[in-house]
Amino acid sequence: MTPPIADTAGNWPVVSSAEQYRGKIINVRSDTIRSPDGNTAEREVVEHPGAVAIVALDESRRVLMIRQYRHPVGRLLWELPAGLRDVAGEPLLQTARRELLEETGYRAARWKLLVDYYSSPGIITERLRVFLAQGLELVPEADRDFVPENEEAHLLIGWVPLDEAVCSVLAGELHNGVAIAGILAAHAASADRFGGLRAADSPQM
Repeated sequence: MTPPIADTAGNWPVVSSAEQYRGKIINVRSDTIRSPDGNTAEREVVEHPGAVAIVALDESRRVLMIRQYRHPVGRLLWELPAGLRDVAGEPLLQTARRELLEETGYRAARWKLLVDYYSSPGIITERLRVFLAQGLELVPEADRDFVPENEEAHLLIGWVPLDEAVCSVLAGELHNGVAIAGILAAHAASADRFGGLRAADSPQM
């Protein structure tokens, strides 16, 4: 009999663990784990604080996207507004509100939860929560208290019809993982006008 299709907690014993690297954002450790049959295996684990992202939709079903330079892959990628969970104790919805304003200058009146996922659970602990934001309003620059730096100082903002964004994903023209997940989730959720989505403050995984 097939078990319910829902992820559950699990914890194979860790025989030993050693830190390999400590950085500003990530840490890397090496764990030796024991499987249920008694065998052991070594696994490298990248510890990451996680992130949030926002599918911001206007009244014309256009997605607010940003183009950002990503040095590790040497590409200018079209992405969703997003940011790290790097403020201790900050609710994820507040993180999303802050990142949307800082990266695009917009705030939203209505928020729902689109999807939760791990970016690459075989090696990294990064968790992503993707929100749907609607009822958008551009905040005057004089009322913003954030000064963009580094890559964020060179962001390009664009509006893309949701259906067109889906076509770009399927055509292999968009490559940012959280953008792909958010766009496809928003498109699927739009079938019932987003009525089946969870509340924006739903418990996190």
